[in-house]
Amino acid sequence: MRKGVLEFCVLSLLAGREAYASDLIDKLKASHLIVVEGTLYPLLTRLKNDGLLTYRWEESRSGPPRKYYRLTPLGQSYLQELEKVWKDLVLSVENIMQLQNN
Repeated sequence: MRKGVLEFCVLSLLAGREAYASDLIDKLKASHLIVVEGTLYPLLTRLKNDGLLTYRWEESRSGPPRKYYRLTPLGQSYLQELEKVWKDLVLSVENIMQLQNN
């Protein structure tokens, strides 16, 4: 389940803007999702291989070139599907929790 949520969060962070992997890690950590490079990079590669992400290289002033990721049109569509599934899941869990309290 955590793997699917992490995928959803990464795609959401890339909605409408591109980002460097370290930026993604910082934003995930700021949201209390503990993520290390060894988890994120394979996920980014898989999402790229699935056609959901693309990237571009940009020269860095302080080190090697950086790879900036962004959603493809397919990735944007997939994210919209995930958002619907997420909202349905949250509603279902909330309904179950209300049943427990009654």
